[in-house]
Amino acid sequence: MNESSWGAPPQAGYWGPSDQGPAQGAVPAGPAYDAPEAQHTRPVPVVPGLPAYGGDQDDDRGAASSSGPLFRDGPFQHQPFHDQPFQDEPFRDQAFQDQSFQGHSFQDQSFRDRSSPDQTYGHQPYRDEIPSAQPPAAVPQKPEPMPDASHPAPAPQKKSAGRDLGAAIGVGVGLGAVIIASLFVVKAVFVGVVAVAVVVGLWELTSRLQERKEIKAPLVPLAVGGAAMVVAGYVSGAEGAWVAMALTSLAVLVWRMTEPPEGYLKDVTAGVFAAFYVPFLATFVAMMLTADDGPWRVLTFLLLTVVSDTGAYAVGWRFGKNKLAPRISPGKTREGLLGAVSFAMVAGALCMQFLIDGGAWWQGLLLGLAVAASATLGDLGESMIKRDLGIKDMGTLLPGHGGIMDRLDSLLPTAPVVWLLLVIFVGAG
Repeated sequence: MNESSWGAPPQAGYWGPSDQGPAQGAVPAGPAYDAPEAQHTRPVPVVPGLPAYGGDQDDDRGAASSSGPLFRDGPFQHQPFHDQPFQDEPFRDQAFQDQSFQGHSFQDQSFRDRSSPDQTYGHQPYRDEIPSAQPPAAVPQKPEPMPDASHPAPAPQKKSAGRDLGAAIGVGVGLGAVIIASLFVVKAVFVGVVAVAVVVGLWELTSRLQERKEIKAPLVPLAVGGAAMVVAGYVSGAEGAWVAMALTSLAVLVWRMTEPPEGYLKDVTAGVFAAFYVPFLATFVAMMLTADDGPWRVLTFLLLTVVSDTGAYAVGWRFGKNKLAPRISPGKTREGLLGAVSFAMVAGALCMQFLIDGGAWWQGLLLGLAVAASATLGDLGESMIKRDLGIKDMGTLLPGHGGIMDRLDSLLPTAPVVWLLLVIFVGAG
């Protein structure tokens, strides 16, 4: 029971109990249902479907529900009948049209005197009908904040590039300086840079496999064999690279035998995959370096891959609308792929014409097309691995880029493609 179910406090014109006893014909005080024989108790109309107080379609016309005036926390307000039409309440409309209710006219002064805002159940009398009636004390409410006109609406946010461009450009310039310096000064130093990148990439890949999938690919034989594989490719060519790959795989199988057999198959499988994916593919960069114009071949390979990635990124960010592979890499678009192909073909024509001995511009067009395709597939391949692992980046060593593997993703599968096409176009050198 709540307080709103009780009668209104005594007011002027109220026929209630006094010192001489109850007045003749007075309605006993208390809840309306305590006096079922009362002559002027008005039945409550049931209005289904009304929303609760505070809803999106709050109705304050006084129906018998939790949204009516009997249950409101705010002050009671008297509203004239002519200002509040009851178009959707046939019960009240009929009562006013007939000007009678259970044999009593609404012009009956005794009926109006005994009518209070809480007892009318929806009917709000005129102010001049009850001159001395005062509304109940208002309960203070916290006003809803109004929009401040002095503060304009925030401007729409610009399209974000999705990375820290400042850090990405700074790291890229630094890596480029190290690569160029080592490439054209001493070839052996560049081979060492490649070997270090391979070892760090293997560490990132095996760490993520163990963290996310509990796959323990042995890092020690992979790191040693991977570095040896790069050196063997530089010294002995493709034959040395294949031999080093076979020995590294065998070392992975033997090394894992020192631990319990549970999970042996998945661990060695991941180890052989890592040996092929990172160091073996990187060996083709070392083999490109063995040619007479080896530094220029490696530079062409790096430039075409970077230009392809840049073209895909720039065009896709500005014009990308159609997703290329939404389930693998939601950020890549078909427009970005067209940008990668266009940028790489132009750069390939320039590089083959001016950097490679005996090269032609039309060969550069084909080379650029192949680089754009292989770089995109390599990027999608690593994205597939990261989606399976549930991660965004392979590491955090390079601000704005992620990890080393996040930069090698497009370089690794592109290296054998460029090496093969250069051998076909201009020979092994």
